[in-house]
Amino acid sequence: MPDAYLALETGDVVEARTRAPGTAQGELVFTTAYTGYEESLTDPSYEAQVLTFAYPLIGNYGVREERFEDDRVHPSAVVARELTDDVADWLTAEGVPAVDHVDTRDLVLDIRDRGAMKVGIAAGPDATPEDAKAELDTCPHMSDIADIGAQVSVDEPVHYEGSGPSVALVDCGAKGSIVDSLTARDADVTVLPYDATPEDVEEVDPDVLFISNGPGDPANFEAAEGLVEEYVGTLPLAGICLGQQVIARALGGSTEKMAFGHRGVNQPVRDLRTDKVVMTTQNHGYTVADPGDLDVTQVNVNDDTPEGLDSADLDVITRQYHPEANPGPHDSLDFFDDVVDLANPDHEIATAD
Repeated sequence: MPDAYLALETGDVVEARTRAPGTAQGELVFTTAYTGYEESLTDPSYEAQVLTFAYPLIGNYGVREERFEDDRVHPSAVVARELTDDVADWLTAEGVPAVDHVDTRDLVLDIRDRGAMKVGIAAGPDATPEDAKAELDTCPHMSDIADIGAQVSVDEPVHYEGSGPSVALVDCGAKGSIVDSLTARDADVTVLPYDATPEDVEEVDPDVLFISNGPGDPANFEAAEGLVEEYVGTLPLAGICLGQQVIARALGGSTEKMAFGHRGVNQPVRDLRTDKVVMTTQNHGYTVADPGDLDVTQVNVNDDTPEGLDSADLDVITRQYHPEANPGPHDSLDFFDDVVDLANPDHEIATAD
């Protein structure tokens, strides 16, 4: 007998098995990743979302803390075809509801065809479909969660000492691997809160201003957008994922919500300058609709959405995907070499023809 229920925005109710009890609500999304479930579950960009795994078995190589991208699980709930006990026990300890015995093939096709949607979840021995529907009824749209940055950002600056260029990383929900990738190149990294002010940046006196990935609508990260407006042309700028969107908005561009986003570890990206295709990890539900003052240098092979924006004149480089992806692929790690090189006065940024 089912003891868990998913109430979908479509009006459907999906029966499931409880693996971690509780109630939850959020935007229902899916990832096609077949490895990296620990990294996905601790990725701050999944804040306020219910993560469905397309791959049928999640947990077949255990749970190891050294793979985590943050110190907690960020999706509000987890859906799978089958979860191992290791993952179920971890999510139970984290207080994150989880269900399995779901036909995730059907659910993923539903999201693909109808788009990401709100969902309510109730799981446990006393759960009812009405409990799930009650969660759905109070679930906000992602664009309405104006304070989502506060849920995923550091409260105070955090410093990682290095002997190389100084990077001020604005934490809109940064993955730990971004810091690791910069410090591995000897960068001196100071992580600033998502709502950092120009005065906070001045205290760091960085060589590069970096806007991180993060959850939700980029329009809700006004402080980070203001920093870009303040320092463009004065400091080199870099960004990943939401960071690309924030920078584009600040430089005269615009963003829009995608139907179901890009989430997985096998997204093909073509470089317009070299015609080379690399495989990338992605996790975003918004995209740049208009690049503004920036040049589109890379595009998604599947839908032509912008994956890289550069400007030689403004000293800006951004990527929509995650070059630091763990466990992989690692096709684009050289992006961080380019970020560190921004501090070199003789550096050059190649742009698309």
